[in-house]
Amino acid sequence: MFVRNLKEVEQTERFVDWGNGTSHRLLTRDDGMGFTVCHTVVRANSEALLQYRNHLEACYCIKGEGEVEDMDGNVFPIRAGDIYVLDKHDRHYLRGGKDQDLILVSIFNPPLAGTERHDLNNNSGSEY
Repeated sequence: MFVRNLKEVEQTERFVDWGNGTSHRLLTRDDGMGFTVCHTVVRANSEALLQYRNHLEACYCIKGEGEVEDMDGNVFPIRAGDIYVLDKHDRHYLRGGKDQDLILVSIFNPPLAGTERHDLNNNSGSEY
């Protein structure tokens, strides 16, 4: 058993500024659990086109608000208590709220190495 906290992670390479926010990679591949758990912050008034080609992801909102938009133009508001699931390696837009950050618990399967970073300058969307 082990315990890890956000402040501890901030002192390691598991704390990642992904471009439009931050990700505390609380559990990674090296922990041997078979999945990753992240505390993810999406900054207010930000937008990112993302796709996880090698991972499935579920995100549970614990605070704030934002939205997810699929490639068909369907927009899903996200608020505390909502979960969104990218079960088909879905390409999507992720947006922070107009006045507040979107704070998520993100689960990845298979697990992340923990140091991955987005390339938000990629016109076809950031991926890993």
